[in-house]
Amino acid sequence: MKHSEIKNRIIETASSLFYKNGYNSTGINEIISEAGIAKSTLYAHFRSKEDICIAFLHFKDTDFNKNMEEFTASKPKGKSQILAIFGFLELFYHTEDFNGCWSIKTVSEISGDNEKIRSAIQEQKNKFIQFISKLITNNLDHIKEGEINSLSRKIYLLYEGAVVESNLHQADWPIKEAKDLCSILLK
Repeated sequence: MKHSEIKNRIIETASSLFYKNGYNSTGINEIISEAGIAKSTLYAHFRSKEDICIAFLHFKDTDFNKNMEEFTASKPKGKSQILAIFGFLELFYHTEDFNGCWSIKTVSEISGDNEKIRSAIQEQKNKFIQFISKLITNNLDHIKEGEINSLSRKIYLLYEGAVVESNLHQADWPIKEAKDLCSILLK
């Protein structure tokens, strides 16, 4: 098997385990066993569990961004494309393996001084805010340039709250309510 295929198998296996069971509850030996590799093979690709976590976060974020962009772009121009982020979340919620936000779960498990993982998560969340800003810029002519950043962060907070609360309550009402609040913000 090629070097890149083995690395991808490790990342996919770790991603599944971290998302399902949590970062702290998933051990290196479990990743090795599930991936069907030797310990030396894992360490040939990753120096530490922290490095695997960074790869997991990148893997999940890349897939999320691609799917979110495709989904929002498939909606009619205007407010519909912005509100589509909540439609995407609702579809995600109804998948079999929905377990909340992988980034929020991970940051809640790391120590406060783990800047490497925290920085990776902050970068991904900031990229999502920028994506929302792009949606606003491309779809709402009446929003002044100086208001875009604030509106983007408000929508981001609604989205993130909906993710957390839908996972907590095991219901999609937080997503629907957040979408309704966002619709009010966009008037």
